[in-house]
Amino acid sequence: MKVLALDYGSARTGVAVSDPTGTIARPVGVVARVGEPRGFDELLRVIREHAPDLVVVGLPLTLRGEHGEQARETAAFVERLRAALDTRVEAWDERFTSVLGGGDDAKAAAHLLASYLDRRGG
Repeated sequence: MKVLALDYGSARTGVAVSDPTGTIARPVGVVARVGEPRGFDELLRVIREHAPDLVVVGLPLTLRGEHGEQARETAAFVERLRAALDTRVEAWDERFTSVLGGGDDAKAAAHLLASYLDRRGG
């Protein structure tokens, strides 16, 4: 199963994709300003280009596992994606992936995706 992961941010959203078997995660790039129509359209184009079976969006819970302001904004983004895509969209706990990405949004998305793939058993 091919999975595409998004590390959502209002300024930049990192994108990563797995191989067709859902085993290996690799960073794809960054889409700017997905909250604006042009950025959202570009993101949809990127998603459709990669034709994933599933889109996983990092949900930035607080360290206590609670939904803060950023998590609520991300949840609204997930709903917007679900309305725009025929592909299944899931939220995934990303509390530590942005740190692992070292400020690189595409790498953070790849860490998020690797975490998802590892948890689900590759």
